[in-house]
Amino acid sequence: MSKNIALIGASGNIGSKITQELLSRGYNVTAIARNPEKVDANEGVTPVAGDILQPQQLAETLKGHDAVICAASFIPNESEKLLEAIRLSGVNRYLMVGGAASLLNEDGVIVWDTLEGLPDGVMNYIQEGMRALDLLKEADDFDWTFLSPAVVIGPGERTGKFRLGKENVVADENGDSKISYDDYAIAMVDELEQGNNIKARFTLGY
Repeated sequence: MSKNIALIGASGNIGSKITQELLSRGYNVTAIARNPEKVDANEGVTPVAGDILQPQQLAETLKGHDAVICAASFIPNESEKLLEAIRLSGVNRYLMVGGAASLLNEDGVIVWDTLEGLPDGVMNYIQEGMRALDLLKEADDFDWTFLSPAVVIGPGERTGKFRLGKENVVADENGDSKISYDDYAIAMVDELEQGNNIKARFTLGY
């Protein structure tokens, strides 16, 4: 089993939860962040400065790991640089925290087409998540997985009880699509260990 994991975006809301989940299962985590001092100090965690806009430097940090997980925020028009770093690193297994906008809702409509009233800056971020998935779908030279969260993701319990899906939003009987950061992290590390979605996207929700 892979035990040495590089986590890009380790200081964020989702990244910090993925770090905790990895540690709970006995992994060693290279916690990469633009401000590594924001990474919580734990045994098994090595904070390292890194920037996806500097692919050659980032690749050097990633080299030698069993897998890379990226929980960093999308940067409009810059996803190619992140994938360049993955390729240059030589690490074959790559898992990405994705977005929900490219999922289909219960009416078969892409979530992106239902979004209204959001600032341009937010829309640009969301759109880049869709573009990152498109770029990954063209990649056949490494084993990638893109995990789209539920439509609403935020603080909440670690229940370990959720449902998985592929291209369609996972919603409850009321039509609500939600997941906690903690349960999202469980699904991500499960995928790392089980490899059920190689070169594919999947999603989850309660």
